[in-house]
Amino acid sequence: MSRDYVIISPARDEAVFARRTLESVTGQTVPPALWVIVDDGSTDGTGAILAEYAARFPYIRVLTRTDRGKRSVGPGVIEAFYAGLETVTDLKRFPYLCKLDLDLDLPLNYFQTLIERMEENPRLGTCSGKAYFPGPSNTDKGWDGELVPEHCGDEMSVGMTKFYRRTCFEQIGGFVREVMWDGVDCHRCRMLGWIARSWDERALRFIHLRPMGSSQQSLITGRRRHGFGQYYMGTSLLYMTASALYRSTKAPLFVGGAAMWWGYVESMLASKQQFGDPEFRRFLRRYQRACLVMGKDRATRWFDERQRDQWRPPS
Repeated sequence: MSRDYVIISPARDEAVFARRTLESVTGQTVPPALWVIVDDGSTDGTGAILAEYAARFPYIRVLTRTDRGKRSVGPGVIEAFYAGLETVTDLKRFPYLCKLDLDLDLPLNYFQTLIERMEENPRLGTCSGKAYFPGPSNTDKGWDGELVPEHCGDEMSVGMTKFYRRTCFEQIGGFVREVMWDGVDCHRCRMLGWIARSWDERALRFIHLRPMGSSQQSLITGRRRHGFGQYYMGTSLLYMTASALYRSTKAPLFVGGAAMWWGYVESMLASKQQFGDPEFRRFLRRYQRACLVMGKDRATRWFDERQRDQWRPPS
């Protein structure tokens, strides 16, 4: 199978982190065939860094969008992603597609390892490694300093580096343009018989230079936004409560989980819009009930096997 893959990277005001991401991607044992970086109105010198690397590496293409006046997570990130994707007129020639943030430090065999996993399992639709962020004692020490794991279940690929089999991405309808886009996609994969996975292994651990949920205002704002995203996706109140209680045991203690729960409840009380596929929401709640009864790992294995007949292998 061809190892050609295309990366789409939304970027806005990433000058502090961009160079480390650019170095870790251009140094990959299997570099991308095409990397479209969407400069979404940066005002901090990001554009100059991107231009420097585009001049050095012919597979890097920079698309510059006008300044929207503020950084935007969720819908804004996905709009930038699709702006980049629309410039790839020959997408069918790439067996793999990756949405990659520009604030990561990847191990140099990262994409080679993911492609090998894809080739081993034809039902594997999306996958990733696991994110770690610099701890309090790790300022510029990188891999030699303190690293703290971000918490993401093995049944999901992480939002900051979504590696996809292109045919799977097309079958699930791509990403929704809402906060929980990186949860809806993995559950859509499972619903259609594909497998979504992430692995906490040395070859696939990467540094997330900006902790998840902290990029726009604060970590607490990010957790509250996550609660809204769970409501939008169709998560039940029971599952959200259990999830918030579990997250309360992680840093920031109690307040992170409380912010998630309140973000969900205030969205429910306001009857905010939810993902528009009732069949998907029913599937999601069945899966979540099984997770509460069986445990997430066992429930995921059971659902992956149960949905096998829904899988349609790519032609």
